[in-house]
Amino acid sequence: MSFKSKIHLDKVPAHVAIIMDGNGRWANLLGKPRVFGHENGVQAVRESLEAAAEVGVKCLTLYAFSTENWKRPDYEINALMTLLVRTVRKEVDTLDEKGVRLSAIGDLTRLPGKTHKALLEAIEKTRENTTIDLVLALNYSARWDLTRAAKKMHRYLAEGNEIAAENAESLFAGFLSTHKYPELELLIRTSGERRLSNFLLWEVAYAELYFTEKFWPEFCKEDFYRAIVDFQNRERRFGLTGDQLKV
Repeated sequence: MSFKSKIHLDKVPAHVAIIMDGNGRWANLLGKPRVFGHENGVQAVRESLEAAAEVGVKCLTLYAFSTENWKRPDYEINALMTLLVRTVRKEVDTLDEKGVRLSAIGDLTRLPGKTHKALLEAIEKTRENTTIDLVLALNYSARWDLTRAAKKMHRYLAEGNEIAAENAESLFAGFLSTHKYPELELLIRTSGERRLSNFLLWEVAYAELYFTEKFWPEFCKEDFYRAIVDFQNRERRFGLTGDQLKV
């Protein structure tokens, strides 16, 4: 029996994020170059997006390239950027047909020209779609985003605007690059690693964390459904006690 049949569609998390980890290690185990892992990870993206849309997830955010990833060998970075361009251009019509709205968070200005151009073209083509948001975190780090938001808030206050203390948190959140997406409810990380790696540190405050030993190229629809079922079997208390939730 598929885990999909166990999902309560009225309790599906609105926003799921994935740290797509393990491409290189998976390729190494097969005696292949790391780039082989990245290429095969594209299928896992397709399956996760399809699974998310099928069960009613409204936003899927994928950690595609962090600011720290620039430290990797040049050949791997170039291969990743080339793969991104090729994949975006190949998939954009399918995304559009299925109602997927593509967007991106991170400092996109540092991306190579061809990568940036292909990304912006796909974002523009799909911007009116409403079935599901697919958010690519590219040249992204949570510390970068938090610092950027703090600077924006400082300018806002320096301009003479006043805010009540109880509104400060929501105002700050509005300056983050994720402000227009639903609150993050589930964060998935593949490959057995158990850390956040500078990803959505503000947004993850009350999200459920799900770790799987599978490497990203091995991750399939059934794995995504399993994560949703695990999420639905947890008691989300948000600071309350279990007894309070029963009242």
